Amino acid sequence: KYFHSRRIKKGTIARPWLERTDPREKWVTIIPLIGIFIGLAVCGVMIWDGVRSVVNHKYCEVLNEEFSSWNDSVWTKEVEVSGFGNGQFEMTTDSDENVYIEDGILVIEPTLQDEDLVENDNIIDLHDQGCTGSKWSDCFASTNTTNGTIVNPVKSARINTKLGASIKFGRVEVTAQLPVGDWLWPAIWMLPLESKYGEWPKSGEIDIAESRGNNYTYSQGGNNIVSSSLHFGPNSKNDGWWRNYVKRSALHSTYSDRYHTFGVEWSEKYIFTYIDTRLLQVMYAHFDQSFWEYGKFPLSDGNGTRLENPWAFTGDKATPFDEDFYLVLNVAVGGTNGWFKDGKSGKPWLDSSPTAKKDFWGAREEWYPTWENKGFMKVKSVKMWQQQGYNGC
Repeated sequence: KYFHSRRIKKGTIARPWLERTDPREKWVTIIPLIGIFIGLAVCGVMIWDGVRSVVNHKYCEVLNEEFSSWNDSVWTKEVEVSGFGNGQFEMTTDSDENVYIEDGILVIEPTLQDEDLVENDNIIDLHDQGCTGSKWSDCFASTNTTNGTIVNPVKSARINTKLGASIKFGRVEVTAQLPVGDWLWPAIWMLPLESKYGEWPKSGEIDIAESRGNNYTYSQGGNNIVSSSLHFGPNSKNDGWWRNYVKRSALHSTYSDRYHTFGVEWSEKYIFTYIDTRLLQVMYAHFDQSFWEYGKFPLSDGNGTRLENPWAFTGDKATPFDEDFYLVLNVAVGGTNGWFKDGKSGKPWLDSSPTAKKDFWGAREEWYPTWENKGFMKVKSVKMWQQQGYNGC
């Protein structure tokens, strides 16, 4: 008790704060409680509004394909040599070499072209061999050893549901494993059934999933990256795809390691793509303005010609994505449209070169071995649903 005060006795010290409290002190407790209550109320309203705004559409099943056998009433094998507007190097065939069903799995597999057709003066004329293209150039290719042009140096496949399954608003899900191989270009996408607004891209295109077969070290992203976008515009040189082009990386893996479900949900108000679950969205576009405004197109093209809005007459903000679309599955190879950028990761050709195909063929000892193990796209199932209120649903 050396430090115990002997001058002040317990109970003799004045403590006035106990006799008279400050009337403002109660607000120290009341104000925070009011803030907490208001915060909880606001959160409740936001949650209610979010749940209320979630659209739960009703659907009718259009296609449930699990590839027990080939269905000619739904699927069409496209047979062409034109490059499909992208300068693609493959010739698409209806051969079992390039598209087949094995143990309930659809396989699209690129292969090398017949060497004799490439190395010597030759022609490929598909006009009487099931060519599905409408133009002469879709069905004819040639090798000219003098000027260095060659026929398509590889073969692959491109199939579609134009004949038997299309939707106007709804959902599509494709469960697939993407290929491994340099310069392969797998795609899961949709095209308009009738193109009633005009030639591409006036009538739109929906890219659900596109990738590259190159490995993860490829500068633009290889089979570890999937992208989605919408194509729309007044002409091919003014395409608004860049407004909603979005990439999604695989988590600690690639899209070639296992099967993934690539989907799209599309209504009168919005469209979005997703991977494996609707919660993992890739590309999203809300139809809150016209696609002419959304595309931010210039007033005129490069030669001064005024650009006209091809969708103005509809008055519908969803146009051109307000018509029936069908599904396309393919594995392209190479191309001269910039999907594989010049000078990147050892690309063996230049897009602007008249001998691009030949240069690609000449480097086959480098890229073809990368296709050997998993150089194909495997598709386990394709499902399509039509949103209620359209096409008899």
